[in-house]
Amino acid sequence: MCRLWTFLLLVTHLSFLSAEPLSTHLYTLPFEADSALQRIIKTIDSSHNRIDAAIYSFTHKTIAKHLAKAAKRGVKIRIIFDKSANLHNRKSQLGYLAKYRNIETLVLEGKPYRKNRSEKALMHMKVMIVDNRRVVMGSANWTYSGFGKNYEVLCFIDDYGMAKQLERAFERMVKRTEVY
Repeated sequence: MCRLWTFLLLVTHLSFLSAEPLSTHLYTLPFEADSALQRIIKTIDSSHNRIDAAIYSFTHKTIAKHLAKAAKRGVKIRIIFDKSANLHNRKSQLGYLAKYRNIETLVLEGKPYRKNRSEKALMHMKVMIVDNRRVVMGSANWTYSGFGKNYEVLCFIDDYGMAKQLERAFERMVKRTEVY
């Protein structure tokens, strides 16, 4: 619960720093899972130029199909997948999305732990930046459990400044990825 309040305080704080009004919508899952899923699909379907996403676990076929349709419309898409959660997961949408033109699938593993160099930290983000303007982020993975069973939050934010800040972090992560 403390993380949720911290997240909400951050969003509120960033809205005061923005030069433009901040538009946000928060969904609590599983109670609003259907509405949240429809909103994420609508966000993907209304994209014009670019979608950048970093997602720990991605097994939701409906979301993947809408990303593929966006790519067919000419939207440039880059998705960073956590390597350990997706590379050998037969339900992961990594392989399916890698087949599409305009979709760049990347894998990233976290830094090694200090004591045990063979163990790696995770790329644990759940964030999507659309057209350098919209941000979708929260605790929900793009899985059927994330949108139906788990207790999660998902926030949709229209704010250019926040989107740019996340884009800069995304670009730093891209430099450390491997192409799938």
